[in-house]
Formats: sequence, structure tokens, C-alpha cells
Amino acid sequence: MEEQQDKSLVKEPDFAYGSYTYADYLTWQLDEMVELIRGKVFRQAAASPRRIHQEVAMILANRFYEFLKGKPCKVYMAPFDVRLPVASRRHEDIVTVVQPDLCVVCDTDKLDELGCVGAPDLIVEILSPGNNKKELQLKYEVYEASGVTEYWVIHPDERTLLIYTLDGGKYRSSRLFTLGDRVSSQAVLGFELELDDVFGEL
Repeated sequence: MEEQQDKSLVKEPDFAYGSYTYADYLTWQLDEMVELIRGKVFRQAAASPRRIHQEVAMILANRFYEFLKGKPCKVYMAPFDVRLPVASRRHEDIVTVVQPDLCVVCDTDKLDELGCVGAPDLIVEILSPGNNKKELQLKYEVYEASGVTEYWVIHPDERTLLIYTLDGGKYRSSRLFTLGDRVSSQAVLGFELELDDVFGEL
């Protein structure tokens, strides 16, 4: 009983102020998913992802999983912490912790029991109402700066996919792909995807 009372007295940090690190992040006991971008906390836009978001994520995860069987690369779905340190792997020095909808990691040295520390080879983010600015601006900037080789942005309502590929330290954008298109990955060599398989039944 005393333990329950003590836990109820723990105050949630006032995320509107201050700067936080991964060491702080590990101490929080929250009922919602949050991400840490350059020390600032971002709450999940909704209580849970929409059905269309989940369908797209499951289709993509299945395609990547089947393709990567027997290969060194691994695919992970949110919730899965990706820590993007600038120069140090110490919890106290890491100020960006994101949970991409999907990521592929080929360097197993970046994996530990807490998730991934360092840039995944490929990240997929599926847009939801309220999170477009975070995905299209803030995450774009940290993914580019951290060296994420390929960044896919999917708009499920519009049935589109935009691929950013790292080229000389800067992202180069693809054209906007949609139904009828077949796309391939430069980060996960040999992987191809028919967008009709992703969007056709939505």
C-alpha cells in the first residue's frame, strides 16, 4: 500500500520547460509514448495509431521481415527506442530518442537490450494527423544529421511515399511515389516494394 502511495506522489516533469537526456527518459513512468528530440519532449499525437496507420505498418514490416530472413539486417517496429548520439553513447549525453514506425538496422554493434544506439540504415515514418511537422521537419533534420542512410515518409490518406536518400551528408528527395509504382531501397540492397500491395486495399 505504501509503495502505491509513493508512486502516486511522483510528479510528472513539466515537459514544457527544460532540456532532457536519455538518462532522464529512462526514469519516466508515463502511460503514453514520448520522443526526445534535441532535448525537447514530444508526446504522441493521439492515444493510439489509427487503423490505417497500423495496416500500413504491418504490411511493410512483413515485407521487410520476409526479405531479411537469413540476412544480417533486422527490422524493428515501434515501440523501439532509437538513440541518436552526436559524439557519445553515454545516457547523459544523448538528447535524441525516437521511436520510428519501422527501422532496419544492419550493424548489429548498434543493437543492445534497450534498442538501437546510432543511426539505423533505413527508417520509415507513417504520417498521422498532428505529427506531420515533427516527421517532416524535426525528424528529417536529426535523421539527416545522424547519418540515417534512407528515410521513407508515408502519407496513408494520400497513398504516397517519399524517399530521402543520404548523398554527401545531405538528403536527396525522390519523386512522390503512389499507386502503380514500384520502389527499391538503396540502403537495403535488393529490396523492392509494389505500392499497390501497400495501398491497394486501404
